[in-house]
Amino acid sequence: MALVQSEKIKSGLIWISQALELMANLPEKDKQGTEKMVRNFMNFILIEVHIAKQAAPNKAWEEIEKNIDLAIIMINSGVPQESIYHLTRALSHVTNIGQRSMSYLKKEGFLK
Repeated sequence: MALVQSEKIKSGLIWISQALELMANLPEKDKQGTEKMVRNFMNFILIEVHIAKQAAPNKAWEEIEKNIDLAIIMINSGVPQESIYHLTRALSHVTNIGQRSMSYLKKEGFLK
């Protein structure tokens, strides 16, 4: 479960970061809609983190959740570009969980 959830969350974090980077170059009238979409998608990712915490307990999920919460605060504060830093930190934790999970599955013979 940790591998599956980490891949799903990783994809979402990358997508959100790219959307935030693109948002900087959008006309002002389009930024509000994009920001709302990003905020909603971040909430979906938080739900996936909560599922991961239940299905594959690991303290790193709490750090991921904390970093996503900080990113949301940056967006709500009117500095969405600053949230990319926190999303990158969350992505690093998610990647570590995925790598450890993959190593474990390989060691146990479930993956080649």
